[in-house]
Amino acid sequence: MFAPLSETPESQQLTTIPTPAAVAEVRPRKISRKSTGGDAVFELGARAIGASVLVIIGGVGVFLAWQAYPTLERYGWSFFTESDWAPDKDVIGIAAVLVGTVSVALVAMSIAFPLSVLMALYISEYSPVRFRASLVALIDLMAAVPSIVYGLWGFFLIMPYAAELALWLQQNFGWIPIFDVENTNPDAAVWDTTRYVSSAFCAGIAVSMMVMPMACAVMRQVFSQTPPGEKEAALALGATRWGMITSVVLPFGRGGIIGGTMLGLGRALGETIAVVLIVSPAFDIKPRILEIGTSTVSSLIAGRFGEASTSQLSALLAAGFVLFMITLVINTLAAVVVNRSRSGAGTDA
Repeated sequence: MFAPLSETPESQQLTTIPTPAAVAEVRPRKISRKSTGGDAVFELGARAIGASVLVIIGGVGVFLAWQAYPTLERYGWSFFTESDWAPDKDVIGIAAVLVGTVSVALVAMSIAFPLSVLMALYISEYSPVRFRASLVALIDLMAAVPSIVYGLWGFFLIMPYAAELALWLQQNFGWIPIFDVENTNPDAAVWDTTRYVSSAFCAGIAVSMMVMPMACAVMRQVFSQTPPGEKEAALALGATRWGMITSVVLPFGRGGIIGGTMLGLGRALGETIAVVLIVSPAFDIKPRILEIGTSTVSSLIAGRFGEASTSQLSALLAAGFVLFMITLVINTLAAVVVNRSRSGAGTDA
């Protein structure tokens, strides 16, 4: 006779209750997130470099604030509301140079922004693949050109043509205050060229060529991270390439567009050498960008630093501290916008 199934060794093995030791053996082991070896060295090095950058930026801000304190205590709010810069008369203010700084930066961004967007879209969506790396290298090379080269280029080559363009703008849009030039007749048979050169408009054109590579690099990088699946889905639904760009690429890269623009704006606000070579210094609050004469905070510091006395040096450092804070706020906002954007999320491998 055969033994019952329940009495077989296999049956006894299936019905055996596991011991506590066996249960402990099958528990998943804990995964340690602590870096070891080369990973630990890299982590500590990256943290040290990041902390050193913060320390350097904080040290620069503290130094400028400490040096600017005597001027801010001496002049108070009049330092921000006075337009004239006459240390020999004990009259110092940065209202005019702040207006000039904003004017040059806005002119530069109004030119660089559309060019940066179009160039980034062309490289990421339209250019042949075999030429894409070369175009990216050329854009990066533009960012490496020294400021003085752009300043000389703007002074000798761009300024004569910029004066003619400024005259045309006044003739057609002179009813807008920013395109008006006082005490001139744009319809005269012989027009005064000297009234339209060395202006915020001429300086803004040169600065725009310096800002464009930086903004274009950020935008192009974001556009290239658009999920291919969404682009292919838009094309499969019958969208044209431009329709796909407007419905998928641009909304996806909105954060990169804003971030690149604000980073470029921060660069335009602090440009020095090109502005010094082009503009004619003038301490007047005027929104007329086509008219000769303006000044920026950076050009003021560069032009007056060498001959400044101790009190004047404190005033120049106070102006530098104001520019430092403006640039820091703009770059911080740009970083926040880029980090909070959807850019880079969901990219297919």
